[in-house]
Amino acid sequence: MDDTEQATAVRTGADGTAPYDVAAEARWVPEPDKRPGRTAFQRDRARVLHSAALRRLAGTTQVVAPMLSDFPRTRLTHSLECAQVGRELGAALGCDPDLVEAACLAHDLGHPPFGHTGEEALDVAAAACGGFEGNAQSLRILTRLEPKRFAPPGGPPTRLAPWPGRSVGLNLTRAALDAATKYPWTRGGHPTEPRSSKYGVYAEDLPVFRWVRAAVPPGRRCFEATVMDWSDDVAYSVHDLEDGLHAGHVDPAALTGRAERAELFAVAARYAPGASADEFGEALDRLQAQEWWPRSYDGSARDRARLKDTTSQLIGRFCLAAERATRERHGPGRLTRYRAELVVPYGVRLECAVLKAVAVRYVMQRADQAELRSRQRVVIAELAEVLLRDAPHGLDPVFLAMFEEAGDDRSRLRAVVDQIASLTDASALALHRTLVQER
Repeated sequence: MDDTEQATAVRTGADGTAPYDVAAEARWVPEPDKRPGRTAFQRDRARVLHSAALRRLAGTTQVVAPMLSDFPRTRLTHSLECAQVGRELGAALGCDPDLVEAACLAHDLGHPPFGHTGEEALDVAAAACGGFEGNAQSLRILTRLEPKRFAPPGGPPTRLAPWPGRSVGLNLTRAALDAATKYPWTRGGHPTEPRSSKYGVYAEDLPVFRWVRAAVPPGRRCFEATVMDWSDDVAYSVHDLEDGLHAGHVDPAALTGRAERAELFAVAARYAPGASADEFGEALDRLQAQEWWPRSYDGSARDRARLKDTTSQLIGRFCLAAERATRERHGPGRLTRYRAELVVPYGVRLECAVLKAVAVRYVMQRADQAELRSRQRVVIAELAEVLLRDAPHGLDPVFLAMFEEAGDDRSRLRAVVDQIASLTDASALALHRTLVQER
């Protein structure tokens, strides 16, 4: 089978129908294929994989700051793990694997230095321009900040078209941008929880968002986005548990104590609102009853091998449960775009929530981490203050151009926030030393 035949096999179902139509493969700025035989989604995956924004995640906090441990997971390693999970789960359900992998690789591009602590601090700093949210920043990176393609000059801007001559980022397909959008609404626009802090687009990026979401019911996520979202949950819940055990922060024996379990389940309630302590207890009991569940961990080669088996078993457990439940509801065939919704059994979601809580309870809530996060908030706040006050001094060329082109204070602040969000943990600290501490 040659490249063209392979591309056709991926794009076409057994009945000869194409699960991804011309609209799904469209790009905001049309561009010709450079090499025959590559699918549109293979190009999307390659663009994300080779982006500077993805490389930056190697220096961005996942749970433990990159400089505080020899081999910590970073946002980059998490994104690669999420992509592996998503590619296989998506393929099993009939999605284009390159499309799902591209979405998984892209899903965390907008996370700023210092992880969720940096995100919260930037949201405060960006209050006057609409706030900051990592997922909305991801869309902004993909469609504007990562330089790859520019809209042609000339012609008036329209409600759905890119501004003439402006960067359109990686210029991914509509389906890839849709799949990478975990929260397809603006701030305060959550379809069922108006107070939710999660959203996926800033007001100034609505033109491309409207183009991506053309003819789609408001708030509804495409199937590939739900696969990406569950793959994200699986990857970080399982691997954060692995990191906690490896670092010595998690003692498996402690998870059997009544008091410890009560505190753990209080944290788990963040991830599964409405679930009872008894339900969380049953979820943890199911995991602890498995032969592969770790009873202890001493860092030996044998225990490391057992821990790797635990992570493999958990990922398989969570993905197979979602695959089977989705097939039971939607039947065989290729499940893509808006033809289905991913189904994750309630009990499995609770098991995942308990694992997330383990990382929060035993790693993120340690006293030394609280002190570190406090210092990181100060760094972000002071960077925003000094960059905005002293601009154009301190701005990189890309963000300097955005600052100078801005027509109002709101847009100028957004350019400053974009620069801070583009930093790694180390470069944020270095810039803070240069602009704040050494002046």
